[in-house]
Amino acid sequence: MPILDTMRHRRAAAGIGIAAILSGSMLATSIGASAAAPHAATTCNALQQALGLCKATPTPTPTPSSPSPTPTATQTSTEPDGDCGGVPITKPDGSTWTCSFDDEFDGTSLDRSQWAPQLTANSNFTTGKAPYKVCYVDNPNTVSVSGGDLRLSVVKTAAKFTCTAPSTGGLALHNFSTQYQGGEVTTYYGFHQTYGRFEVRAKLPQSTVSGLQETFWLWPTNDTKYGGGEPASGEIDFAEFYSQYGNQVIPYLHYDYNKATVNTTTNTNIVTNDYTCIIDPTQFNDYAVDWEPGRITLTYNGNVCLVDNYKPSDVTSPAPFDQPFFLALTQALGVGTNAPTASTPIPATTLVDYVRVWK
Repeated sequence: MPILDTMRHRRAAAGIGIAAILSGSMLATSIGASAAAPHAATTCNALQQALGLCKATPTPTPTPSSPSPTPTATQTSTEPDGDCGGVPITKPDGSTWTCSFDDEFDGTSLDRSQWAPQLTANSNFTTGKAPYKVCYVDNPNTVSVSGGDLRLSVVKTAAKFTCTAPSTGGLALHNFSTQYQGGEVTTYYGFHQTYGRFEVRAKLPQSTVSGLQETFWLWPTNDTKYGGGEPASGEIDFAEFYSQYGNQVIPYLHYDYNKATVNTTTNTNIVTNDYTCIIDPTQFNDYAVDWEPGRITLTYNGNVCLVDNYKPSDVTSPAPFDQPFFLALTQALGVGTNAPTASTPIPATTLVDYVRVWK
């Protein structure tokens, strides 16, 4: 999956090994690193340290090890059976959203027509840093469905093993030794949509110490449309979590913008919040993004957390958020001040009750 090859690099820098997710990538090594590099600050607060944003780093240009796959009929967006809970939801203009994707995870296995596990073996995607580097695999310990929930886990194996990773391409990791396996799923081959409402109801692993990271995010199907490398083509981390801040949601919208244009009065280029979105991590919570041309609104349990009337610096709004994006859900290990320690509770599992999308 070419899209995840780039995601992997960014998140690896963050802690997620995937973009938004961590030291860099979604969440572990890349998640915020490359995106924030152009705007890196000279001093660091606790959040910047956790995200790995304390110094600017060059944004790598991905070199795919193989051509991007040409989607076949089975890889295009589908209209799953479902009514998104059956409760009408009103758009900002007063009309009603139409359900376009609904997975309630009521079965006993992952619906492979809608979801695909993300694998380090074919994408180089990883999170965390040695000795806590995570190998993403597809097995019942890391990705499963039971009890009405999708279960995404990070686990420690009894002994070290060799994680197979592609050895070619500009972002190649090569094989590495680790004791950690993780779970991530995406709708890359099953569903993608431009604009709409995306909602995830989930319960996070219980922890108040550093080490864990989770991200619910949207990634563009063509991640080089507006230039090579993230954040030129955009990324929406509509809910991201760092266990050192156990009761907070810390989202991040990735795109190129001029920091001088940030305006809290007009909600212009407000790419993240300021430790203001509080949840009860012991409960299931609803995380939603309303994505409109030129405007992104994030709500948690029905409460508005962030509104961004985005005005990118290198393209004209509604770009770069004007093409189909797909969903990704990631359980990861962190980096920086949110790196794992001996006290980090592993195994750790995120429970996803449902994923619903409207258009």
